[in-house]
Amino acid sequence: MIDTHAHIYSKQFDSDRTAMLERTFAAGVEKILMPNVDSESIEGMMALAAQYPDQCFPMMGLHPCSVNADFEKELQIAEDWLKKYPFVAVGEMGLDLHWDKTYFEQQKEAFRIQAEWAKAYGLPLVIHCREAMSETLALLESLADERLFGVLHCFTGTAEDAARLYAMNFRVGIGGVVTYKKGNLASVVAQIPLEQIVLETDSPYLAPVPHRGKRNETSYLPLIAEKIAQTKGLSIEKIVQLTTKNALLLFFEKQPAMVV
Repeated sequence: MIDTHAHIYSKQFDSDRTAMLERTFAAGVEKILMPNVDSESIEGMMALAAQYPDQCFPMMGLHPCSVNADFEKELQIAEDWLKKYPFVAVGEMGLDLHWDKTYFEQQKEAFRIQAEWAKAYGLPLVIHCREAMSETLALLESLADERLFGVLHCFTGTAEDAARLYAMNFRVGIGGVVTYKKGNLASVVAQIPLEQIVLETDSPYLAPVPHRGKRNETSYLPLIAEKIAQTKGLSIEKIVQLTTKNALLLFFEKQPAMVV
């Protein structure tokens, strides 16, 4: 299995990171993709990439919640890193209207800039979208061309949203939310083609049932695969096989989801 989105450099893992990773690898997770947040997360992320070069792979980008009046300085740091290291993706970036709308125009500008990086470097774009699905889809559609592809991580939209993303060569990252009873994500996932789905935990956030409300970790990825298998009426082995193939194509072979 491949966890396509996990903040394993987070301080929440400082007391047991090595043990957590050992649990993860024992659970069958062979690769972990690490999204950057801003300049403060780079050091810890790159240290893990150096320590586990065959298992832990970094991305480079600026999270929308780190976009403020001086976001250009943060973008310059990220771009300097992109020029000197073979990252697996540009991200995590995107739009977030949950906490604060003050810098929404700056978020959109940072989105456009990072989408252009993805095109220029031939890398997938990893999008964060919280309470901003219509805005994200509209902005993405204005930028879409044959060079732009990637994944909308922590997808919680509708089947129609997923179809619009797929038409633009974007897969969807499915995580612990699919296990939540009050959410409608499981029924939406049932309608999404497996070729569009990759697995993620978003550790340390959004732990799947039965760990909901506690710290999430990458060793819980099989619980997400199991729920998708139940939703699709397929074996967990089939889900693991296909989602791993999707992740390898997207992040390591840099292939779009489909031909536009």
